[in-house]
Amino acid sequence: MPVIRSTPSAAAGDQGPSPVTALRDLSLASAAPAALRAAVRIGVADALGDTPVPVGDLAAALKVDAAVLLRLLRNLRCYGVFDETADGIVHTATSRLLREDDPQRLKYWVQWVTEPWVWELWPDLEAAVRDGRGHFEDRYGEEFFAHLHSRWQESTEIFNKSQTELSRLTSAAIAESLDLSEVKTFADVGGGRGFTLAELLEANPHLHGTLVDLPAAVAHPDPRLRPGGALAGRSSVVAGDCLREIPVEADVYQFKSILEWDDERTVTALRNARRAGRPGSRVLVITNLVDDSPEIRYATGIDLLFLLNTNGRRHTREGVAGLVDRAGLRLEGIAPVGRLLHVVETSVPE
Repeated sequence: MPVIRSTPSAAAGDQGPSPVTALRDLSLASAAPAALRAAVRIGVADALGDTPVPVGDLAAALKVDAAVLLRLLRNLRCYGVFDETADGIVHTATSRLLREDDPQRLKYWVQWVTEPWVWELWPDLEAAVRDGRGHFEDRYGEEFFAHLHSRWQESTEIFNKSQTELSRLTSAAIAESLDLSEVKTFADVGGGRGFTLAELLEANPHLHGTLVDLPAAVAHPDPRLRPGGALAGRSSVVAGDCLREIPVEADVYQFKSILEWDDERTVTALRNARRAGRPGSRVLVITNLVDDSPEIRYATGIDLLFLLNTNGRRHTREGVAGLVDRAGLRLEGIAPVGRLLHVVETSVPE
């Protein structure tokens, strides 16, 4: 007779995994970003086209171990990244975002948040919770971006490309949401390579725009802003550090997804915009608010990463309003921009 008693299996109507399974899955969740990074660095997404590829052929093309590649892809399939049919490995809508040629590409953003320095920082979260601050400067002896530019040149380039990727996802909504019909001069402060500024200039043919960012960021601006580019006649590119001064007077200053440092540096940047502008100039803070985000896991996760690398944060409505007040700006309103972002509109008082 059988020595194994039959036990009830999970019923079809069960609502999701058990608490034990959920906690075990969460405890090993770091395997997913590690697998994503490996897939990007190996080039899996770019090697796949529109037809299935047997895993052995895919491994041969990538010059990797077929058995381990299959194990990697099994993990990613759990999250809807790649799939497997009887004929081989295929793309999903999510895995296509890892392709170099996808218009909504997130290939470099995935690399940015899985860089080696990120894995070094996560164990510091316990200490940050205990004493209320990140420990990047204690660990490396200098602030985050200075260390990034001096020690991790490849990571700096990945950062710049990742910011352009994020701008591609949101710039159209920003251009549609901002009424710049009465604005003559616009400064995109910390605007990276200027993708968003270029989109705004294309949507507003009367507008003159200035891109302001650190020298490394503006060394290779969007082709439309370069000498001879389509928008060169209505744009300027200025190397500058908004934590020191903003060397341009404008009707509108934009800070998009950069005022996520510690509160003191955020207030400093806003005060520098107030000093650079004139009474009535607008200062826009475009960000993903933690307490009103449709992507709460993303918002809270990136908030913790900001804590560890710059001692920064993702803001709440109340928090950003307090920083605006400390900077001596007048809060005019907070409104959604597209599906993911909010614009905090402020003005330089008389």
